[in-house]
Amino acid sequence: MTSPTPALLGIPYDSSSSFLAGCVDGPTATRRALTCGAGNWATERDADLKPEHGLWRDLGDLEHLPTDPEAAIAEIKRAAEELGADGTPLLSIGGDHAVTWPLIDALAKRHDSITIFHVDAHPDLYDELDGSRFSHACPFARIMEAGLASRLVQVGIRTATAHQHEQIERFGVEMFTAAGWDGVVPQLSGPVYITIDLDGLDPAFAPGVSHHEPGGLTTRQVLNAIHQIADMDDVTLIGADVVELNPVRDHHDMTATVAAKFVKELLGILAE
Repeated sequence: MTSPTPALLGIPYDSSSSFLAGCVDGPTATRRALTCGAGNWATERDADLKPEHGLWRDLGDLEHLPTDPEAAIAEIKRAAEELGADGTPLLSIGGDHAVTWPLIDALAKRHDSITIFHVDAHPDLYDELDGSRFSHACPFARIMEAGLASRLVQVGIRTATAHQHEQIERFGVEMFTAAGWDGVVPQLSGPVYITIDLDGLDPAFAPGVSHHEPGGLTTRQVLNAIHQIADMDDVTLIGADVVELNPVRDHHDMTATVAAKFVKELLGILAE
């Protein structure tokens, strides 16, 4: 029996952003970089993703998302459940990082013991930020407290507060700082979801994000991590997202091009 074709889904949402608006336009900027003609459709693992080859499909963007965070999270979850009901692996492009919570919530209906591999400058484990439990600084607290994932591995972290260190201990998070990570992904198994916040990269590689945090990862480190996970024998990649592209702060589409590169490599792996 053939597996469902992986699908690209845009989630133009940034009402949970805590500092700057603009991530709502991330999906459009990522698609523009993906299809601008500056590069080709070949991945580093030799997949040819030309749309006419049918290895993936584009579902477009979720439309008319509410600006109210609670309502938006519920709608994203509903849509993800519906679009993935037949087992279609979704590669989602955001949008701020709050979208990962409902995407994982939808997947947890079909998969047990999900492992999340999380690239970010921030742990995003606040119980609440500025009075909101729906902030893009909180999605992994919501995921872990609800038992939606059994394992959370974070790399690139360089802004963990005392409260977030408490949350890391509370939820048993495996956290690797940008300074301390050797580039090797711990051995993973079972259903794995990859979530990439573009501010996990150093601003030199990804200036188009709302939260510049110097001292981050390189594009190569993240690509190598994606490929390491793809080569693990006991891993099934069940979905992924690339979030927090803010075109308002980008320069010459540098960050959009990085986002498109990650999307292309992830699509290729999902299609293998």
